[in-house]
Amino acid sequence: MAYPSEHAFCSHGALRLVMVLVGLCLVGYIVRSPLYTTRSSSAQGSCPCSCDCSEESVFSLPLGSLNGSYADCGKDDPAMNEEMEKNTVSLLSEELNLRKIVANETMERTKASIADARKGSSQYQKEAEKCNAGMETCEAARESAEKELIEEFKLSALWERRAQQLGWKDVGRVNT
Repeated sequence: MAYPSEHAFCSHGALRLVMVLVGLCLVGYIVRSPLYTTRSSSAQGSCPCSCDCSEESVFSLPLGSLNGSYADCGKDDPAMNEEMEKNTVSLLSEELNLRKIVANETMERTKASIADARKGSSQYQKEAEKCNAGMETCEAARESAEKELIEEFKLSALWERRAQQLGWKDVGRVNT
């Protein structure tokens, strides 16, 4: 063994002792801070409001949202109420203005998207009309070619009959 068992016990005991002392110092600091600030503020009279700001618990956090003791502070002061109301009104006005700006920007983007979609739709419609006109032209040409082919078959049949009447015989062709 590299270390004797007594030395290991001593180091674990010393570590525990240091950890306990650090913990006690932290607890003392946490308990002492709210008590000291309450005493010093009441002694100096630096509280801007005339309210009861007593601590409900020694371990409570001094945040208005988490600690209800500061929620009533300043509610009887008319100047503070007016200022808080102005802040609320100005904040709500600012919020409404921001929402209007966002709505207008969204509307502009929507209008631009609609305009782009209309341009694309118009372009596709023009292409479709060209395609339809081409199809109609092709269909008319096919019908015309079909009529001409029928006339050509009739003419070929007529010439073949005349040739047969004059004695021509088709050796390579088998009649069905």
